Amino acid sequence: MTASDDHYPYPVAHLGIIGGGQLGRMLVAAAKRIGCTCTVLDPYPNSPAGQLSGQQIVGTYHDPVALRELVSACDVTTFDIEDIDTDALGALAAAGHRIYPCPGLLADIQDKLRQKQVLAQAGIPSADFAPIDRPDAAGFAAFGYPLVQKARRGGYDGRGVQVMRSAADFDQHLPVPSLLERFVPARLELAVMVARGQDGATVAYPPVEMCMRPAENILDILLAPARVDAETAAEACRLAVDTVEALAGVGIFGIEMFLTEPGELLVNEVAPRTHNSGHYTIEACVTDQFEQHLRAIAGLPLGVTDLLRPAAMLNLLGEPGFRGRPVICGLRAALAIPGVSVHLYGKAETRTHRKMGHVTVLDADIEQAQAKAEHVRAVLSIAGEDPSA
Repeated sequence: MTASDDHYPYPVAHLGIIGGGQLGRMLVAAAKRIGCTCTVLDPYPNSPAGQLSGQQIVGTYHDPVALRELVSACDVTTFDIEDIDTDALGALAAAGHRIYPCPGLLADIQDKLRQKQVLAQAGIPSADFAPIDRPDAAGFAAFGYPLVQKARRGGYDGRGVQVMRSAADFDQHLPVPSLLERFVPARLELAVMVARGQDGATVAYPPVEMCMRPAENILDILLAPARVDAETAAEACRLAVDTVEALAGVGIFGIEMFLTEPGELLVNEVAPRTHNSGHYTIEACVTDQFEQHLRAIAGLPLGVTDLLRPAAMLNLLGEPGFRGRPVICGLRAALAIPGVSVHLYGKAETRTHRKMGHVTVLDADIEQAQAKAEHVRAVLSIAGEDPSA
């Protein structure tokens, strides 16, 4: 992993990845570039990451035997998903295995209430919040509308989040232990990717602007750089770095935040891994987020984060009304647009709004990049062989 004489026998490292989805797949691709081999743990054979790594352990993220098998076989272990047995990982870390980010940090983040409490204790600004173990109308009313209910555990890609404008929306509540957050009428939703090395060194990528799909609360189009002034961009980077340093994290982190109408920045959530808001870095930055994560967890110098060219990133979601084997519609038309790069994730089955890939568009002008991304959205879609039941 590290060598005082800067000589590394090949492979440079054997990396374990818990989670075989698209993030793991892109991490494997970056690992191969810098001379690492990878083993993936995923419950589904031939997972997207397993296809690329060539080595996969089939097992769940809560199987202590499978986790031990993976971690014991690798020089360093990381993850592309948060729903993991942190007790089992913690025991392995205590036994001397290198796992980054550390299991204790993951345990804090995978519980959204604990995440908010840790950030609040560190003085990181965010929306006001309160725990609610048993959701009830009186508790919601006492907190005050409008509000956002978040399930403490298990939410992702818009799941586990419910926005309520008034008491009339209470019937839509999530019947699980949750936290309530003050609804923030944001001017923009931003994200900053931050990497922190084992030595405490940090680098931040330029803030990006996230345009969400309101109905599904999933990222639709991302713009890099965000259309904010230099002072706001610098403050967003400072806040993101402060957040990662407060967590003492090692690896790369996605820091989602709100920019309010008065110009205040509030941290929304932290992802302790590579993140959807950093996919554009593959084409648009000197060092992409996946290689950056590898550098951080392997004890290598962090890379330069400069943006080479403005970019727009579009998520490719499974079309409503289809499931089964994916059918890519409009690929030739999309690839004919200048500056377009298409990434398909190798998932064997599509379903409504499942993330199936993404597209990055580079252009000298950010508005033109966005227009091209919207053109791609109009011509490129992921259907399926079977209509949904």
